[in-house]
This record gives sequence, structure tokens and C-alpha cells, in this order.
Amino acid sequence: MSKQPHDDQYKEKFRPDADTALEKEIQDALGDLSLVDLYEYDKPKPTSAPAASTDGTRRGKVVRIEKDDVFVDFGGKTLGVASQLQFETEPVLGQEMDFIVERYDVRDGLLILARKGATATGVTWQNMEVGQIVEGTVTGTNKGGLELDVKGMRAFMPAGQVDIYHVPDLAQFVGQKVTAEVMQFDASARNLVLSRRNILERKKEEDRVKLLAELAEGQVRRGTVRNVMDFGAFVDLGGVDGLLHVSELTFKRGRHNAGEFVKVGDVVDVKIIRIDKETGKLSLSLKQARGIDPWADAAGKYAVGSTLTGRVTKVENFGAFIEVEEGIEGLLPISEISWQRIRNASDVLKEGDTLKLVVLSLDAAGRKMSFSLKQAGPDPWSTVNERYALETNVNGQITRVVDFGAFVELEPGLEGLVHISELSRDSVRSTSQVVKPGQQIRVHILEIDKQARRMSLSIKRVAETELPQTADAASAAAPAKKKKRPELRGGLDV
Repeated sequence: MSKQPHDDQYKEKFRPDADTALEKEIQDALGDLSLVDLYEYDKPKPTSAPAASTDGTRRGKVVRIEKDDVFVDFGGKTLGVASQLQFETEPVLGQEMDFIVERYDVRDGLLILARKGATATGVTWQNMEVGQIVEGTVTGTNKGGLELDVKGMRAFMPAGQVDIYHVPDLAQFVGQKVTAEVMQFDASARNLVLSRRNILERKKEEDRVKLLAELAEGQVRRGTVRNVMDFGAFVDLGGVDGLLHVSELTFKRGRHNAGEFVKVGDVVDVKIIRIDKETGKLSLSLKQARGIDPWADAAGKYAVGSTLTGRVTKVENFGAFIEVEEGIEGLLPISEISWQRIRNASDVLKEGDTLKLVVLSLDAAGRKMSFSLKQAGPDPWSTVNERYALETNVNGQITRVVDFGAFVELEPGLEGLVHISELSRDSVRSTSQVVKPGQQIRVHILEIDKQARRMSLSIKRVAETELPQTADAASAAAPAKKKKRPELRGGLDV
């Protein structure tokens, strides 16, 4: 035992020369090969590195499945192995899949793989790769996104990478465990950037492909409103987004904004009205999912000539739109509002008014309907002959003055014309020289045409028929005056 130090010193003294000689001998024997190459000489080696995609993944084919392992061929002699625990469903021989290479096992000559989408359990700064799936705990938030802890490594997730859709309150994730994909990392600077959105988008795409195969036109599906624009809303049916155009929100006529009917987050039942298999785009309808088109049996409910009650939804210069039930609207023309002549519908009607109307026309296929308000009430022309006699004088009001005469309203809905030749006994060059709109006037009835709804009137003949009584008639009607006795002369009284 006492010689041990001496022996150690002896060995130490002569080891350098022995090592140098040994290394020279090995080098002469191996040539360009190293000891590592020699150890791996009879092991299967990849002849070329498997091609990597832009996201760091490599595509390989499943060639063997054992109890716990799945062997993957990348072409040539390049083999890899992945744990079967990473697969949600048992893989199939010949199936091509994407993998991430975690490391190379020198002893077995195999690439150690992580299935794309599977969570890496032993991730470190040394074996980390872009595209790996890791699990971390959200520790806090900052102005730009989330702060996380991944196996003791600090990580950052930008706000735009938290979800597919905008998240207004990131604080809801604090304390939660989330699965994310490595987007960037710098081991020396200890910087790690993650994305949860990438995982969600891939999951959504998988769901989209699966769901598209199940969807069919005519189906009614439940979805969530994800975005609302003026022209419509986008609804997520569980992996597939469809457009709900504003025209398919309601049966109501007129221009609408999608925000009047739905908002982000609403859960709605929609009908699939069109599927574009090539692009995967869906057209949806909310109104068709809610029930039968009200126009389908409109002809049976609203026959021409029948009366109904409607509500004014919009007033225009040319008339008003009337809603008789949800989804069925028609037009009340200005000419059918009143028997009176009116210039603007807004002078008589306003939105929200409830009216009793008569159906004038109905086109269910064209989704058109028209009404009359004046015909729902009494027609002043129907009894005009009983109320007005020819060659009589009545009061009226000038409503319009035209070159050829003036129109006079005797009562609402009942007008007659005073021709320019009937304005005055004097020569009249211009109607406006004699009468003005709004003027109260007395007229003489010359003619009544009930069928044509016309009446001829005269102003000058009023003066003729209402002249003061003649002098003879006046003196005849006046009481007789007592004759004055003649004055007698001669001083005698009689």
C-alpha cells in the first residue's frame, strides 16, 4: 500500500508518451475515421438527413409498430422511433405523418422523434426545437401578452398568439396550464416565444376537414357568431366558418345592418343553404332555420280586396312601407293614402302608425304587395249626387292653380275644376291674377260626373246667380209711401 503513490507517480510520468504513441498508432490504422465513427461503423446510419419543412417538421412513413414504439422511415436508411403514447389513435402501417426530431440516439442509430402535435415531456434548452409542443403554466400578463413557465424556463406568448379570435381579457388565463408550440427560442439569451394559436388552428383545420365531410345543404346546425360586419356575420359551426349574409338574417324587407340581429358570442341555429366543396365556403341562413317563409301562404291569408291591419315601418316621398306580419311588407302608394290630394306621405303618416288597409295586389313569388288606405274608408264620390245639386252655390278652398284653371276642394277627397273661362266675367289672361292656393272661395256647381270622379265649377256664375234684386222688384217689394197733400192757395184750408 505504501508503494501506491510511487506507482501513481510512475504511471503519471510515463503516460504522456504512451498516450501519444497510442494515438499515433490508432490514427495510422484508422486513417480518416474517428473512434466515434468506428463505434458506429456497423450501425445503420442515415445516408442523408431527412428533408425538413419550413416549420421544422419531417414527414415519414410508419413501417413498424411494437408494444410501446412506432418506427418511422424517412427514406433510405434513415429510421426514427416515437413513443406510441404520443398517438391519440393507433397509427396504421404505411401512414405518413409529420414528426419533429428531438435528438439522435448514437447507441441504437435511431432518430428520437416527437409526433407533431404531441407534447414534449423532457424539453430543455439543449433539445428544444422550433415546432415542438410544450406545456406551460401562465404566471402573469403584460402589455404584449402572457408570461409562462415551461419546465423552469421563462416564456412569452404574444397576445395575437393566445387564441384564433381576439381575447379582450388575458387575465383569465393566469394560473392555467396551456399547451403551446415553440415559435422562437434563443438558448443563450434564455428567450422562448410560444404560440397557442397555431395548435388551435391546426385542430380547427382537422375539425374542418372532418366536419365538411358531414355537412350537407339543408341541414340546420348550431354555431357561434365570431365576427359581425355590416354585410353579415361569420358563424363557427365547430371548426368550419360560414357566412350569414345580412339578407338571410330576417324576412323583413329593406336595408338592414347585421348588428341589429346578432352580436359576437351569440349561439344561433342556422340552415346551410350552399356548400362550395372546392373552397369549403358555406352560406348560411338564420331566417330559414327559424321557420317557414311567411310568403309561402300569403296568397291564402291576404286575398286581393280583403282588409287587414298593418304597421308603418318606413315613410318615403312616394308612399309608405307597411308590415302586416314579420317578414311580409308591402307598399302603400301616395296616391292610395287619401282621397285628398297630398304632396308627401310624411304629411299624413309617420313610422309606427297602425292603419286599416285594403289589399290592392299580391305577388307571393315576387314577394310584393300593395295596399290602399283611402279605400278602407268611405268614398266621398259614392254619395256626391245626394249631397251636391247642380246649379247651386257652395263653399270651397283653392288647392292648386294651373294655366287652364284652378282646383277647388269642397271636402276631403272631393275636388272640382274651375276652368279659366269660368273665373270671371272679365277677360282673364292668368289664373293666378284671380285666385291663389289656400283661398276660400264660393263656387257654382255646373256639372257632376260621378263615374269619372269629376266636377265642373264656376266662380263667375256665383255673381250672376247671387246679384242684388232688380229695381222694379225692389220697388214692388218696398212698402208704399204716403202721398203728400198739395198745398192750397187762397188762404183756404181744405
